Amino acid sequence: KVLWTVLVTMLGYASSLPVGEDALCTAEELAKYRIIFTGKWSQTAFPKQYPLYRPPAQWSSLLGVTHSSDYSMWKKNEYASNGVRDFAEKGEAWALMKEIEEAGEKIQSVHGIFSAPAISSGTGQTSTELEAHPRHPLVSFVVRIVPSPDWFVGIDSLNLCEGGHWMDEVSVDLFPYDAGTDSGFTFSSPNFATIPQDTVTEITCSSPSHPANSFYYPKLKILPPIAQVTMVKIKKTQLGLSAPFINLPAKSNEIIDTVS
Repeated sequence: KVLWTVLVTMLGYASSLPVGEDALCTAEELAKYRIIFTGKWSQTAFPKQYPLYRPPAQWSSLLGVTHSSDYSMWKKNEYASNGVRDFAEKGEAWALMKEIEEAGEKIQSVHGIFSAPAISSGTGQTSTELEAHPRHPLVSFVVRIVPSPDWFVGIDSLNLCEGGHWMDEVSVDLFPYDAGTDSGFTFSSPNFATIPQDTVTEITCSSPSHPANSFYYPKLKILPPIAQVTMVKIKKTQLGLSAPFINLPAKSNEIIDTVS
């Protein structure tokens, strides 16, 4: 009887423990955010092999999802899914959207999908709105670097909830990642599949350590951010309408002078 009592007590305690990071969110209602993606990919900041034509430097559309910790769109040092591969290499979103929908149906780990229009130059802004749920407070997204072999920027599982409240605003500097599916070194490299597939890795000023690498700046300690994302919570007015959105000014790239 004593052992049984101890076992029941332990099981009851275990069942009360959080099952993941998002389980700590105790906010009572949904939250809506304006997400603003700002491209900082300029020829001044990244002069080496900067794409000027066919095609010029630009950004694909942004594809994102709000989700729980049971779902992962992509993770550093892990293998990219087929959907992320197609998006990073060709900008095709169908396979990735199907993966997201299937995850939502099977384990109810996805709350919503959101997207923002492409940017036709290396610098500029695009934005959209997203909705987060207390059980799905994490945000992930990807944006393809165009042109590139399989390079992208994005966020993996950013938690918008802090305990019992939603964050009012959060900004994150973004740096380039290699999806590990194409072995090209330069922006305009021809398709050259990586066999066997490699994991997702961050591209730095010294890695890959090869002079042909378009992001190879051996005299720098770190690359400047190539983009930035800001998420601003949309507040409700007394009439129940969303407060008007004020476009954020594009912040300059603080490390441009050092890079130049």
